[in-house]
Amino acid sequence: MSEIPEPLPRIARFEKLGFGMFIHWGLYSQLGAGEWVMNQRRIPSSDYNKLVEGFTAVDFDADAIARTAKSAGMRYIVLTTRHHDGFSLYDTRGLSTFDSLHSPAARDLVGEFAEACRKEEVVPFFYHTTLDWQWDSDFHAHPAGCDRFEAYLEYLNASVEVLCRNYGPIGGLWFDGNWAYPEADWREDRLYATIRRHQPEALIINNTGLSARGALGHPEIDSTTFEQGLPTAPDRRGQPKYLAGEMCQTMNAHWGIGENDFRYLSIGQIIENLCLSRKVGANYLLNVGPTANGAIPDYESAALRRVGDWLRPNAEIIYQGEPVAGTSSNGRDFLLRRGDDYYYFAFDLGMEGSEHVTSGDGVFGPRTYTGLPRKFSTVRWLDNEECVPVDCEAVPGAMTFKPTFFPYGTHRVVRVGRLMP
Repeated sequence: MSEIPEPLPRIARFEKLGFGMFIHWGLYSQLGAGEWVMNQRRIPSSDYNKLVEGFTAVDFDADAIARTAKSAGMRYIVLTTRHHDGFSLYDTRGLSTFDSLHSPAARDLVGEFAEACRKEEVVPFFYHTTLDWQWDSDFHAHPAGCDRFEAYLEYLNASVEVLCRNYGPIGGLWFDGNWAYPEADWREDRLYATIRRHQPEALIINNTGLSARGALGHPEIDSTTFEQGLPTAPDRRGQPKYLAGEMCQTMNAHWGIGENDFRYLSIGQIIENLCLSRKVGANYLLNVGPTANGAIPDYESAALRRVGDWLRPNAEIIYQGEPVAGTSSNGRDFLLRRGDDYYYFAFDLGMEGSEHVTSGDGVFGPRTYTGLPRKFSTVRWLDNEECVPVDCEAVPGAMTFKPTFFPYGTHRVVRVGRLMP
């Protein structure tokens, strides 16, 4: 059997972060119609760039954002330092005047962000676009061999070097946009060498997009991406490098704020997606789109606080747990392991109570899990310490038990229990 490679220390650390906040914020936020509004409405740069005149960032409070992430149990934050519209939230040190220092905000917002993250012991990551619509019209037909494209790549590399040199140690760089020109030579060797020179322990991620979830990439890449879709279990046998996995998802249908977008994830959906990501060892990166002036909207803030309430009693296994091979009769139930301890994640439980006040939702009856490493006697729920007996005798390597429903007045969406000997 082919061996599974050992993860590099930076990749092992990343996997233990588990849950992160994605922040999409920029000039597009002033229009309240998503981060692709410049492209979708075909707004010329000459018109779009006038939005800088109203970019005040008056409500951007990096300390408050870091505290919100921490209270939600998010251990890292990925901020869009520059998105596809080409506007930078950092001091580009003379590379461009299209940045926050040359706006009414007159602030290095990335610097504030990095400092606030460290203060709250949240790891800062920098998103940086590789696709830039300020340049794109000059080479979009044939980027390969185009002098203008080569000049752009010089600008991109220099921009990333600014981020690597001026904001202290960071968790990683998160790139997005190579999918726009898949046949072009993006000079990834040079770009990633720049990062390794200044930030040797930084994770490097390059989003493969909606159509290529989980796809492998350049050898320096440290994690696969699953945009807007649940991650799948990787087969690492015989691979030259151990790669992490990460699912990134919007809280509604847009990455940047959409003022008329009402299709939000529920708190329950967020909890389930976090658990199902961890089932296969992947991180869950959940996006918020701040307002035009930089505040996290009320719905997102409230939802994240409630997710944090759910996560607290389950935090140790969510962050530290490792996937366990096995199958459940319920389909979504799974185990995670931490050292010699095993934890059962139960989905689709109902709530006990009178038929006059409960809806009857939930999957009734016993559940069987096949693929146990050893025998257990009970499941002890982490939320109330109740123990439920399990039968490990009927089928070798399997356990059967009838999980109790939630007591009336309680519904934790996914219930976690420790398997006891």
